[in-house]
Amino acid sequence: MDDSLDFSVVVTTRNRPVQLLSLLTALSRLDYPPNRFEVVVADDGSDTPVEAAVAPFKDKLNLRVVRREQGGPARGRNTAARLARGKYLAITDDDCLPEPEWLRETWKALEANPGAMVGGGTVNGLPENPYSSASQFITDLVYAHYNRGETGAQFFLTNNMAAPRLRFEQLGGFDEGYLLCACEDRDLCDRWRHAGFRMVYAPLARVRHMHRLTLASYCRQHFTYGRGAVRFHKVTALRGSGRLRDHFSFHRSVGSWFREAFRRNPGLGGFRMCGLLILWQVVNLAGYLYERVKR
Repeated sequence: MDDSLDFSVVVTTRNRPVQLLSLLTALSRLDYPPNRFEVVVADDGSDTPVEAAVAPFKDKLNLRVVRREQGGPARGRNTAARLARGKYLAITDDDCLPEPEWLRETWKALEANPGAMVGGGTVNGLPENPYSSASQFITDLVYAHYNRGETGAQFFLTNNMAAPRLRFEQLGGFDEGYLLCACEDRDLCDRWRHAGFRMVYAPLARVRHMHRLTLASYCRQHFTYGRGAVRFHKVTALRGSGRLRDHFSFHRSVGSWFREAFRRNPGLGGFRMCGLLILWQVVNLAGYLYERVKR
């Protein structure tokens, strides 16, 4: 550990140099002392190594890049975390743009809640894209259900979470078994709470999510989440930290989802959003059943 560093910002990337450069630009503009944080980027087997692309930021950021064979985002984040020297890990994705106050607000929440994991707020950076908007709307629904109250949080996405580095290492980091399926963030949060550690939601620690989706990639994303849910429910049952039926209350709220969709998107926009919510559930279930049959 380097006592001079508050944060190690951990990022994994693969074949998205433009998005990575946008992220590094945003990190170079943070309202936080640049000598108090580092950035560790794990290049997860990109076709073209990212070292040359990120070279202009070597003088603007305390930046390190590690290249490894492709192994998925969980393995990439763990690789970067093992090289981290800061007191806290701040994890985000290469398609996110942290707001200037991101680390400052994250620091305040971490210091006020010693030992806790902190998750920040996420804002859709592509409001003109209906699929990106629907994906963010789903995130908002999940956070509203699982993160009621500041200190009653249960789930954070890896595009905006932070934790004490030593405690993250104590739990073994992300489960790299989620190689082709998502849910490694869901699994980490479940292990964190099962170990008796707290989670705190800090909505003012915001990032803008610049995830440009199409109909195909929207379906692929939620199909993958459905596949990951099979492993998640299996491992939580084995360690005694949760049961599948514990999550039924979220899906019983479908009526409130549609009402909120029309409140945010009056007229035809509400119908389109509801259609994408139905598609989300259908594709998510298809991914779940596919993985169950495959296993």
